[in-house]
Amino acid sequence: MLVDKYGRTFNTLRVSLTNVCNLFCNYCTDQPATEKAVIHKSNVLYTNEYIKIIKGLHLKLNLETVRLTGGEPLLYKDISNLIEEIREIGIKKVKLTTNAVFLKEKAVSLKNAGLSSINVSLDSLDPESFFIISKRRNLKKILEGIDHALAIGIPVKLNTVVMKGMNTDQILPLLEFARERSISIRFLEVMKMGHLHNSYHELYFSREEILEKIGEQHQFIPMDREHGATATYWITDKKQVFGIIANESHPFCGDCNRLRLDSYGNIYGCLSNDNGISIKDHSDDPLKLEYSLKQALSQKQEIQFAGSVMSMRYIGG
Repeated sequence: MLVDKYGRTFNTLRVSLTNVCNLFCNYCTDQPATEKAVIHKSNVLYTNEYIKIIKGLHLKLNLETVRLTGGEPLLYKDISNLIEEIREIGIKKVKLTTNAVFLKEKAVSLKNAGLSSINVSLDSLDPESFFIISKRRNLKKILEGIDHALAIGIPVKLNTVVMKGMNTDQILPLLEFARERSISIRFLEVMKMGHLHNSYHELYFSREEILEKIGEQHQFIPMDREHGATATYWITDKKQVFGIIANESHPFCGDCNRLRLDSYGNIYGCLSNDNGISIKDHSDDPLKLEYSLKQALSQKQEIQFAGSVMSMRYIGG
Protein backbone atom coordinates (compact mmCIF):
# COMPACT_ATOMS: atom_id res chain seq x y z
CA MET A 1 0.00 0.00 0.00
CA LEU A 2 1.27 3.46 -0.96
CA VAL A 3 1.50 5.56 2.23
CA ASP A 4 3.53 8.65 3.15
CA LYS A 5 5.11 9.41 6.54
CA TYR A 6 1.86 11.00 7.74
CA GLY A 7 -0.15 7.87 6.92
CA ARG A 8 -1.80 9.43 3.88
CA THR A 9 -2.62 7.54 0.72
CA PHE A 10 -4.95 7.92 -2.26
CA ASN A 11 -8.36 6.26 -2.22
CA THR A 12 -10.41 8.92 -4.01
CA LEU A 13 -9.74 9.96 -7.61
CA ARG A 14 -11.08 13.22 -9.03
CA VAL A 15 -11.11 13.24 -12.82
CA SER A 16 -11.28 16.55 -14.69
CA LEU A 17 -12.95 15.47 -17.94
CA THR A 18 -12.37 18.83 -19.60
CA ASN A 19 -11.12 22.33 -18.79
CA VAL A 20 -13.99 23.87 -20.77
CA CYS A 21 -17.03 25.28 -18.96
CA ASN A 22 -20.24 26.99 -20.02
CA LEU A 23 -20.15 29.31 -16.99
CA PHE A 24 -17.51 31.93 -16.18
CA CYS A 25 -17.67 32.03 -12.39
CA ASN A 26 -15.41 34.71 -10.96
CA TYR A 27 -13.59 32.36 -8.58
CA CYS A 28 -12.62 30.05 -11.47
CA THR A 29 -11.66 32.41 -14.26
CA ASP A 30 -11.10 36.03 -15.20
CA GLN A 31 -11.47 35.29 -18.92
CA PRO A 32 -14.02 37.32 -20.91
CA ALA A 33 -17.36 35.51 -21.01
CA THR A 34 -17.35 35.25 -24.80
CA GLU A 35 -15.75 31.84 -25.24
CA LYS A 36 -18.08 29.13 -26.56
CA ALA A 37 -18.25 25.95 -24.50
CA VAL A 38 -16.86 23.61 -27.16
CA ILE A 39 -14.54 20.74 -26.26
CA HIS A 40 -11.70 20.20 -28.70
CA LYS A 41 -10.25 16.70 -29.08
CA SER A 42 -6.78 18.06 -28.40
CA ASN A 43 -7.57 18.86 -24.75
CA VAL A 44 -9.45 15.76 -23.61
CA LEU A 45 -8.73 12.07 -23.43
CA TYR A 46 -11.03 9.59 -25.13
CA THR A 47 -13.17 7.30 -22.99
CA ASN A 48 -10.90 4.32 -23.63
CA GLU A 49 -7.88 6.40 -22.53
CA TYR A 50 -9.61 7.47 -19.31
CA ILE A 51 -10.60 3.88 -18.60
CA LYS A 52 -7.07 2.60 -19.18
CA ILE A 53 -5.66 5.15 -16.72
CA ILE A 54 -8.39 4.69 -14.10
CA LYS A 55 -8.03 0.92 -14.33
CA GLY A 56 -4.27 1.16 -13.74
CA LEU A 57 -4.78 3.47 -10.77
CA HIS A 58 -7.46 1.22 -9.30
CA LEU A 59 -5.20 -1.83 -9.50
CA LYS A 60 -2.57 0.09 -7.52
CA LEU A 61 -4.78 2.01 -5.10
CA ASN A 62 -8.03 0.04 -4.74
CA LEU A 63 -10.00 3.23 -5.26
CA GLU A 64 -13.19 3.69 -3.25
CA THR A 65 -14.57 6.62 -5.25
CA VAL A 66 -14.14 8.30 -8.61
CA ARG A 67 -15.55 11.82 -8.89
CA LEU A 68 -16.01 13.31 -12.36
CA THR A 69 -15.42 17.06 -12.53
CA GLY A 70 -14.38 19.69 -15.07
CA GLY A 71 -14.54 22.42 -16.24
CA GLU A 72 -18.07 21.20 -16.76
CA PRO A 73 -18.19 17.38 -17.03
CA LEU A 74 -21.65 17.28 -18.63
CA LEU A 75 -20.07 18.82 -21.73
CA TYR A 76 -18.21 15.52 -22.17
CA LYS A 77 -20.49 13.78 -24.65
CA ASP A 78 -19.61 10.20 -23.71
CA ILE A 79 -20.02 10.68 -19.97
CA SER A 80 -22.70 8.02 -19.49
CA ASN A 81 -20.60 5.34 -21.20
CA LEU A 82 -17.61 6.46 -19.16
CA ILE A 83 -19.58 6.02 -15.91
CA GLU A 84 -20.71 2.53 -16.96
CA GLU A 85 -17.15 1.47 -17.78
CA ILE A 86 -15.77 2.86 -14.51
CA ARG A 87 -18.35 0.81 -12.61
CA GLU A 88 -17.35 -2.28 -14.61
CA ILE A 89 -13.77 -1.85 -13.38
CA GLY A 90 -15.10 -2.57 -9.91
CA ILE A 91 -15.27 0.95 -8.47
CA LYS A 92 -18.52 1.11 -6.54
CA LYS A 93 -18.95 4.87 -6.16
CA VAL A 94 -18.91 7.11 -9.23
CA LYS A 95 -19.92 10.66 -8.38
CA LEU A 96 -20.28 13.91 -10.30
CA THR A 97 -19.68 17.60 -9.61
CA THR A 98 -21.55 19.83 -12.06
CA ASN A 99 -23.03 23.28 -12.53
CA ALA A 100 -26.25 21.43 -13.51
CA VAL A 101 -27.09 23.55 -16.57
CA PHE A 102 -27.54 20.33 -18.59
CA LEU A 103 -28.57 18.11 -15.70
CA LYS A 104 -32.29 17.97 -16.45
CA GLU A 105 -31.76 16.56 -19.94
CA LYS A 106 -29.03 14.11 -18.91
CA ALA A 107 -30.14 12.94 -15.45
CA VAL A 108 -31.92 9.77 -16.60
CA SER A 109 -28.98 8.51 -18.66
CA LEU A 110 -26.60 9.31 -15.78
CA LYS A 111 -28.72 7.32 -13.35
CA ASN A 112 -29.06 4.41 -15.75
CA ALA A 113 -25.27 4.40 -16.16
CA GLY A 114 -24.88 3.88 -12.42
CA LEU A 115 -24.02 7.34 -11.12
CA SER A 116 -23.99 7.31 -7.31
CA SER A 117 -24.62 10.99 -6.49
CA ILE A 118 -24.25 14.56 -7.70
CA ASN A 119 -22.74 17.69 -6.17
CA VAL A 120 -24.22 20.82 -7.74
CA SER A 121 -22.36 24.12 -7.62
CA LEU A 122 -24.96 26.76 -6.79
CA ASP A 123 -23.76 30.15 -5.52
CA SER A 124 -26.98 32.15 -5.52
CA LEU A 125 -30.76 31.87 -5.80
CA ASP A 126 -31.02 35.49 -6.90
CA PRO A 127 -30.94 35.80 -10.72
CA GLU A 128 -28.95 39.02 -10.71
CA SER A 129 -26.25 37.98 -8.28
CA PHE A 130 -26.07 34.60 -10.06
CA PHE A 131 -25.41 36.48 -13.31
CA ILE A 132 -22.75 38.69 -11.72
CA ILE A 133 -20.92 35.60 -10.44
CA SER A 134 -21.34 33.28 -13.46
CA LYS A 135 -21.82 35.73 -16.38
CA ARG A 136 -24.72 33.57 -17.53
CA ARG A 137 -28.50 33.49 -17.02
CA ASN A 138 -28.96 29.76 -16.51
CA LEU A 139 -30.33 29.76 -12.96
CA LYS A 140 -33.79 28.48 -13.91
CA LYS A 141 -32.32 25.51 -15.81
CA ILE A 142 -30.04 24.66 -12.88
CA LEU A 143 -32.89 24.67 -10.36
CA GLU A 144 -35.00 22.50 -12.68
CA GLY A 145 -32.06 20.11 -13.04
CA ILE A 146 -31.68 19.76 -9.29
CA ASP A 147 -35.36 19.00 -8.78
CA HIS A 148 -35.44 16.55 -11.69
CA ALA A 149 -32.43 14.63 -10.39
CA LEU A 150 -34.05 14.38 -6.97
CA ALA A 151 -37.35 13.29 -8.51
CA ILE A 152 -35.74 10.31 -10.25
CA GLY A 153 -33.83 9.28 -7.14
CA ILE A 154 -30.28 10.64 -7.59
CA PRO A 155 -28.86 11.94 -4.28
CA VAL A 156 -27.84 15.61 -4.56
CA LYS A 157 -25.65 17.89 -2.47
CA LEU A 158 -25.14 21.62 -2.98
CA ASN A 159 -21.80 23.43 -2.98
CA THR A 160 -21.77 27.20 -2.49
CA VAL A 161 -18.61 29.33 -2.71
CA VAL A 162 -19.23 32.23 -0.32
CA MET A 163 -17.72 35.56 -1.40
CA LYS A 164 -17.58 38.76 0.56
CA GLY A 165 -19.64 41.51 -1.05
CA MET A 166 -21.17 39.15 -3.61
CA ASN A 167 -23.37 36.42 -2.14
CA THR A 168 -23.15 36.39 1.65
CA ASP A 169 -26.83 37.38 1.64
CA GLN A 170 -27.56 34.06 -0.07
CA ILE A 171 -26.32 31.84 2.77
CA LEU A 172 -29.64 31.69 4.60
CA PRO A 173 -31.85 31.42 1.47
CA LEU A 174 -29.68 28.57 0.15
CA LEU A 175 -29.80 26.84 3.52
CA GLU A 176 -33.59 27.01 3.40
CA PHE A 177 -33.62 25.82 -0.23
CA ALA A 178 -31.65 22.75 0.84
CA ARG A 179 -33.87 22.17 3.89
CA GLU A 180 -37.02 22.21 1.74
CA ARG A 181 -35.54 19.42 -0.40
CA SER A 182 -34.00 17.48 2.50
CA ILE A 183 -30.55 17.70 0.94
CA SER A 184 -27.17 18.67 2.37
CA ILE A 185 -25.43 21.93 1.54
CA ARG A 186 -21.78 22.81 1.96
CA PHE A 187 -20.44 26.35 2.05
CA LEU A 188 -16.90 26.86 0.75
CA GLU A 189 -14.29 29.44 1.61
CA VAL A 190 -12.75 31.05 -1.48
CA MET A 191 -9.59 29.18 -2.48
CA LYS A 192 -6.29 30.83 -3.39
CA MET A 193 -6.27 29.31 -6.86
CA GLY A 194 -5.68 30.62 -10.37
CA HIS A 195 -6.14 34.37 -10.87
CA LEU A 196 -7.12 34.67 -7.17
CA HIS A 197 -3.89 33.10 -5.92
CA ASN A 198 -2.56 36.40 -4.59
CA SER A 199 -5.84 38.27 -4.18
CA TYR A 200 -8.29 35.74 -2.73
CA HIS A 201 -8.51 37.80 0.49
CA GLU A 202 -10.56 40.42 -1.38
CA LEU A 203 -13.44 37.91 -1.59
CA TYR A 204 -12.60 35.78 1.44
CA PHE A 205 -15.43 35.09 3.89
CA SER A 206 -14.29 32.80 6.69
CA ARG A 207 -15.86 29.75 8.29
CA GLU A 208 -16.46 31.73 11.45
CA GLU A 209 -18.29 34.44 9.49
CA ILE A 210 -20.42 31.83 7.71
CA LEU A 211 -21.38 30.28 11.06
CA GLU A 212 -22.17 33.73 12.43
CA LYS A 213 -24.50 34.41 9.50
CA ILE A 214 -26.29 31.06 9.94
CA GLY A 215 -26.50 31.73 13.67
CA GLU A 216 -28.71 34.74 12.99
CA GLN A 217 -31.62 32.35 12.41
CA HIS A 218 -30.52 28.92 13.61
CA GLN A 219 -29.01 27.13 16.56
CA PHE A 220 -26.60 24.32 15.71
CA ILE A 221 -24.01 21.96 17.14
CA PRO A 222 -20.92 20.43 15.46
CA MET A 223 -20.81 16.85 14.25
CA ASP A 224 -17.78 14.57 14.27
CA ARG A 225 -15.62 15.05 11.18
CA GLU A 226 -15.02 11.89 9.15
CA HIS A 227 -11.44 10.89 8.37
CA GLY A 228 -10.34 12.37 5.05
CA ALA A 229 -13.45 14.55 4.70
CA THR A 230 -13.15 17.98 3.10
CA ALA A 231 -16.08 19.39 5.07
CA THR A 232 -16.88 19.76 8.74
CA TYR A 233 -20.62 19.43 9.43
CA TRP A 234 -23.09 20.94 11.87
CA ILE A 235 -26.70 20.02 12.63
CA THR A 236 -29.34 22.60 13.44
CA ASP A 237 -32.07 22.41 16.04
CA LYS A 238 -34.39 21.58 13.11
CA LYS A 239 -32.20 18.54 12.34
CA GLN A 240 -30.82 20.08 9.15
CA VAL A 241 -27.21 19.18 8.31
CA PHE A 242 -24.87 21.67 6.65
CA GLY A 243 -21.15 21.65 6.06
CA ILE A 244 -18.30 24.10 5.56
CA ILE A 245 -15.19 23.43 3.48
CA ALA A 246 -12.63 25.76 5.05
CA ASN A 247 -9.47 25.26 3.00
CA GLU A 248 -7.94 28.46 4.34
CA SER A 249 -8.99 28.78 7.97
CA HIS A 250 -9.22 25.07 8.85
CA PRO A 251 -7.21 23.09 6.28
CA PHE A 252 -7.58 19.32 6.11
CA CYS A 253 -4.18 18.49 4.61
CA GLY A 254 -3.32 16.12 7.45
CA ASP A 255 -5.55 13.28 6.25
CA CYS A 256 -6.19 14.24 2.62
CA ASN A 257 -6.76 11.12 0.49
CA ARG A 258 -7.44 12.68 -2.93
CA LEU A 259 -5.61 12.22 -6.21
CA ARG A 260 -6.49 14.31 -9.26
CA LEU A 261 -6.31 13.42 -12.95
CA ASP A 262 -6.58 16.12 -15.62
CA SER A 263 -7.91 15.77 -19.17
CA TYR A 264 -4.40 15.38 -20.60
CA GLY A 265 -3.44 12.36 -18.48
CA ASN A 266 -1.51 14.16 -15.72
CA ILE A 267 -1.95 13.40 -12.01
CA TYR A 268 -1.67 15.82 -9.08
CA GLY A 269 -1.36 14.93 -5.42
CA CYS A 270 -2.34 18.39 -4.22
CA LEU A 271 -3.91 21.58 -5.53
CA SER A 272 -0.98 23.45 -4.01
CA ASN A 273 1.28 22.01 -6.72
CA ASP A 274 0.62 22.76 -10.39
CA ASN A 275 3.30 20.39 -11.71
CA GLY A 276 1.31 17.59 -13.30
CA ILE A 277 2.88 14.15 -13.57
CA SER A 278 2.04 12.45 -16.85
CA ILE A 279 0.92 8.81 -16.61
CA LYS A 280 -0.89 8.65 -19.95
CA ASP A 281 1.73 6.39 -21.52
CA HIS A 282 2.55 4.15 -18.55
CA SER A 283 -0.63 3.68 -16.52
CA ASP A 284 -0.43 -0.05 -17.35
CA ASP A 285 3.20 -0.35 -16.18
CA PRO A 286 3.02 -1.11 -12.41
CA LEU A 287 6.59 -0.01 -11.61
CA LYS A 288 6.49 3.26 -13.54
CA LEU A 289 3.01 4.02 -12.24
CA GLU A 290 4.10 3.42 -8.63
CA TYR A 291 7.01 5.82 -9.11
CA SER A 292 4.64 8.49 -10.47
CA LEU A 293 2.21 7.96 -7.59
CA LYS A 294 5.02 8.39 -5.07
CA GLN A 295 5.87 11.69 -6.77
CA ALA A 296 2.24 12.77 -6.51
CA LEU A 297 2.04 11.75 -2.85
CA SER A 298 5.12 13.87 -2.12
CA GLN A 299 3.25 16.93 -3.45
CA LYS A 300 0.85 16.95 -0.50
CA GLN A 301 1.21 19.78 2.00
CA GLU A 302 2.01 18.98 5.61
CA ILE A 303 -0.39 21.36 7.32
CA GLN A 304 -1.46 24.49 5.43
CA PHE A 305 -3.10 24.71 2.02
CA ALA A 306 -0.94 26.97 -0.16
CA GLY A 307 -2.90 27.06 -3.41
CA SER A 308 -1.37 27.64 -6.84
CA VAL A 309 -1.77 29.62 -10.04
CA MET A 310 -3.63 26.69 -11.61
CA SER A 311 -7.28 27.52 -12.25
CA MET A 312 -10.04 25.39 -10.74
CA ARG A 313 -11.54 25.55 -14.23
CA TYR A 314 -8.60 23.39 -15.32
CA ILE A 315 -8.44 20.85 -12.51
CA GLY A 316 -12.01 20.71 -11.18
CA GLY A 317 -13.80 20.94 -7.85
